[in-house]
Amino acid sequence: MAERAGLEELVKLQGERVRGLKQQKASAEQIEEEVAKLLKLKAQLGPDENKQKFVLKTPKETLTGKYGEDSKLIYDLKDQGGELLSLRYDLTVPFARYLAMNKLTNIKRYHIAKDFDIAGQFDPMIPDAECLKIMCEILSSLQIGNFLVKVNDRRILDGMFAVCGVPDSKFRTICSSVDKLDKVSWEEVKNEMVGEKGLAPEVADRIGDYVQQHGGVSLVEQLLQDPKLSQNKQALEGLGDLKLLFEYLALFGIDDKISFDLSLARGLDYYTGVIYEAVLLQTPAQAGEEPLGVGSVAAGGRYDGLVGMFDPKGRKVPCVGLSIGVERIFSIVEQRLEALEEKVRTTETQVLVASAQKKLLEERLKLVSELWDAGIKAELLYKKNPKLLNQLQYCEEAGIPLVAIIGEQELKDGVIKLRSVATREEVDVRREDLVEEIKRRTNQPLCIC
Repeated sequence: MAERAGLEELVKLQGERVRGLKQQKASAEQIEEEVAKLLKLKAQLGPDENKQKFVLKTPKETLTGKYGEDSKLIYDLKDQGGELLSLRYDLTVPFARYLAMNKLTNIKRYHIAKDFDIAGQFDPMIPDAECLKIMCEILSSLQIGNFLVKVNDRRILDGMFAVCGVPDSKFRTICSSVDKLDKVSWEEVKNEMVGEKGLAPEVADRIGDYVQQHGGVSLVEQLLQDPKLSQNKQALEGLGDLKLLFEYLALFGIDDKISFDLSLARGLDYYTGVIYEAVLLQTPAQAGEEPLGVGSVAAGGRYDGLVGMFDPKGRKVPCVGLSIGVERIFSIVEQRLEALEEKVRTTETQVLVASAQKKLLEERLKLVSELWDAGIKAELLYKKNPKLLNQLQYCEEAGIPLVAIIGEQELKDGVIKLRSVATREEVDVRREDLVEEIKRRTNQPLCIC
């Protein structure tokens, strides 16, 4: 114990030395020499088996080889101790590593605003259907427009490539080409397969016959009878699971938002089964036209083999999850608001409690407290005697829709002047009716408190 404590102190001192050299802008050779000493001390120290902690670092080797051709989306950096780390835009691989390190075999994980995963051994397609249900609920509640969730299965893709004559060594690179079909034409994808990746033209044509198909459960049933795909074990398993998935999606009431799309490939090597991707749709110019996708806003799938890559004994934990494209959704919302010339609301506040004259802070505090107690999202400026114009400007900038104005005359009459920020219309509302009027105008349900 004493020996370990001594090593920990040496690591701490050496780390401080490295940081000091960096701050002093010492030569690269000198810093590298001290970093090497630090890493040697860390190696001697080893892991502390009794210390429970959640490590957020992601070593580069953790990510390498897990993303296929999408590895270009990994960003490298070094920490202050010189350890080579990496950043990546999703948390799937780090999550799998966490499960393996902590020997977890069953967990449901919510990552605020972005990710959802289910890990554990369960009956087929039940967790997968729940993930798709959650994805649809999130996108519907955001009210960003009509969307479609494309689904496929990596086993169907691999089976399709096999029956079409794609060499095993080219499965992943051809898969990456197919995944571009939502952005470029089939002819461009075929040219890439043949010209850049050396695939025989007749093999590419056979792939084209499949990947240009999309539909619902009827397409699944049709492919189950396909003379070639039905003879491939992997494809048959994938199609069987997709048929079951559509049954669950119908029970969840979201099957009308789901499309079985054979061009969906999700170019990440860790997917092993069902894959899915949600795209926003443009309204067709004329009835009968196919909706046009305007970009992916959520995606996910099943990755049953990823945890086993990090487990010393290779123990596998089945996993399925999804990720929401928060940045893209924000961008879409901002563009639409700009087109409508609307401002982005930066607060959920429904009403600002304001005063028209000086020395009314106590009255403002009383009123805002009454509104809080009634469940109204209200606020006031933290000034004793703010100018009315400043208070109104604050509402316009923050997107607060209503202003409850207190003045000496209003206090005498037992009313509050309620102002609409958008129309600048003002009405006197009796104080006892104010809560009901604010909730009516903001479409908030009344609550019995």
